Amino acid sequence: MSCDFIALANQGVQKLSPYQTGKPIDELKRELGLDDIIKLASNENPLGCSPLAIAAIQAELKQVSLYPDGNGFNLKQAIQQKFGFELNCITLGNGSNDILELVARAYIAQGESAVYSQHAFAVYPLAVQAVGGVGIEVPAKNFGHDLEAMAAAIQANSKVVFIANPNNPTGTWFERHEFEQFMAQVPAHVLVVLDEAYVEYVTDAGFINGFDYVKQYANLIVSRTFSKAYGLASLRVGYAIASADVTNILNRVRQPFNVNSFALAAATAALQDESFVKQSRELNSAGMAQL
Repeated sequence: MSCDFIALANQGVQKLSPYQTGKPIDELKRELGLDDIIKLASNENPLGCSPLAIAAIQAELKQVSLYPDGNGFNLKQAIQQKFGFELNCITLGNGSNDILELVARAYIAQGESAVYSQHAFAVYPLAVQAVGGVGIEVPAKNFGHDLEAMAAAIQANSKVVFIANPNNPTGTWFERHEFEQFMAQVPAHVLVVLDEAYVEYVTDAGFINGFDYVKQYANLIVSRTFSKAYGLASLRVGYAIASADVTNILNRVRQPFNVNSFALAAATAALQDESFVKQSRELNSAGMAQL
């Protein structure tokens, strides 16, 4: 007896197209018979990662038979010491991608909507669709977020607005007054996810720091990653800062041990290496100038 297992899946997943990752270098070598390949598609750090992170990973090898700290205390404490937030306002994710999916899973029910921009991170619509939500894509303005139009697009059943600043993949960003005007128009019950995966690369004094607004707006979630400027992409570790109540909810749907021991140790060490992040930022700026 046969069964249509595609039809058994929830409606959102039935129509879902999987996220397309960049092709691995080894696969391209096999296909084209080349050895000298430089991959630019995934914005991986050309400097690698901090020597402190490598040392932390090596030290962790002796504990490989043990489960990681499910609460990630040491990493949360390092984030607290660096940025000043209480531990109960920090959510750790298997990359910041995990944070986006936690938000969708926790707050968007079947038929409810979420708002995001055209030309923004491809995971936003995927996360919404996977939980049966309805995506509202707002046309981009000069390849960036039209915050005024995004605020106007919020519906009665909207639960989340996803924003990338700087935007991935177009590199656009918005200033303080634009964000403040936007937040003033967003209903208090609608969560705003400010995705700052590339924030460490920004050098312009006019750029906003989402962390400055978390205590002001209870409906704001700021997500960051260790994959880019910190060079820990393969370890998959990110985090979110939000109110204690929102953080409580996100941790209810977070998978046990979602961040492995090597990622926890490496990220904790990487946070201490300001010189490496500075070097990464300077190299990126030099590349932008060259382009």
